[in-house]
Amino acid sequence: MRFGRKGKLCPRYVGPFKIMQRVGEVDYELALPAKLASVLPVFHFSMLNNCLNDPALILPVEGLGVDEDSFYEEVHVEILDQQVKQLRNNELATVRVLYRNHLVEGDIWEAESDMRCRYPHLFSS
Repeated sequence: MRFGRKGKLCPRYVGPFKIMQRVGEVDYELALPAKLASVLPVFHFSMLNNCLNDPALILPVEGLGVDEDSFYEEVHVEILDQQVKQLRNNELATVRVLYRNHLVEGDIWEAESDMRCRYPHLFSS
């Protein structure tokens, strides 16, 4: 059963929930809210995690205020190197690009044709 969003943004854990009773040697019954009525409330102990008892350390998800229209754009600084890769029937020219928000070890090889279309100012010299 998925809780919230699908895919990568799906939360790994939901809760915290109060333990009502120990059902077997390794099973526990939890007090689930009404929106999880379709889920069987008995869980194996390996599926449970400890909950933080300090309420100051728990952040409410509703109050975070994430803007859905926000995006992050990396700015290219310079081209470090160029190479031509030989594929089976054609050649692919690639360039090693350094981004402003990365260290030199964080540089990336990208296709030269795409970079020339999107960022012609990097190829002026």
